Amino acid sequence: MSAQAPSAVILVRATKFLPNPATAADNAFQSDAPEGQSDDVLAARALAEMDAVAKALRAAGVRVHVFDDEDHTRPDSVFPNNWISTHAGGKVAVFPMYASNRRHERRADVLELLKSQYRVQVIVDYSGLEPDGIFLEGTGAMVLDHISRVAYLARSHRGDTHVLEHFCTDFNYEPMAFDAVDSDGVPVYHTNVMACVGTDVALIALGMIPDEERRRQVRERLTVNGRQVVELTEEQVREFAGNAVELCGRTPEGRRRYIMAMSARARRSLRPDQVAVIEESCEIVAVDIPTIELAGGSVRCMIAGVHLDRRPLDVEPDLTDAVLAINEDNPVTADGRLVDADA
Repeated sequence: MSAQAPSAVILVRATKFLPNPATAADNAFQSDAPEGQSDDVLAARALAEMDAVAKALRAAGVRVHVFDDEDHTRPDSVFPNNWISTHAGGKVAVFPMYASNRRHERRADVLELLKSQYRVQVIVDYSGLEPDGIFLEGTGAMVLDHISRVAYLARSHRGDTHVLEHFCTDFNYEPMAFDAVDSDGVPVYHTNVMACVGTDVALIALGMIPDEERRRQVRERLTVNGRQVVELTEEQVREFAGNAVELCGRTPEGRRRYIMAMSARARRSLRPDQVAVIEESCEIVAVDIPTIELAGGSVRCMIAGVHLDRRPLDVEPDLTDAVLAINEDNPVTADGRLVDADA
């Protein structure tokens, strides 16, 4: 299995979803809710979209751990990749968050599930940097190449390079920071809206890196092991084409399959030649999530990948009330499997 593509993911079913007013000032991808649409209707539509993502990933053979969240003070909790990342060798990182109303998205029950079902050796918690105004919002701020051990970061106040250096030392990555801006000169707030690194293909808007030499270095680093680069335009980035993630699933016959998960909006923005390059190595799985995208994030932001070794199946999982069925027709166990599915 590729080190880049996890076979299990964490999703948060945020029943009180709303675009977060605390993040609107620096997130150029965030939009206001449609005029006249009530908060309850917006939340219900977002919830249906979250369930559709979970269903599509399960259908592709990905193990999905779903956590319910009914806290109305956590409007962005659908994006867990900003506070947690997991790594081969049993390492977990917990990150400092920019918006104060996002900091209690960190959940002990998520960490407990990981410890009970996967081999976790150490949890490194950087959240104590928040009172100092220093932030690194996980695999939103960083895009990680788990194969070549490179951490790409577009500099912003949500992605501090000093914390990046600490993270890279602790987790054995090479830091590669760069400036990235849109056509109006506005910094890219999260690297994962402009870049996605897969096993054999990378999607990235190199044109948003104004320094030509740094742009060349990023391209060279991405392709050093033969990976193909699909260059995205700024317009495609605004359609969330960069906010994708490679995952490892299983066919119904049990064979390994690689997928590129993205939104339907992102898929529609890609040219046929770009799709052809992606599909040389993985199948595109696209889900329509227009309500969630109002918050300025897409499918990649919704997914916290699990890059940990699983404990033996005969170990009894530590069930928690937080791990729920995504709907009545698809009950799941705590390890993310359908109750009536084959083990």
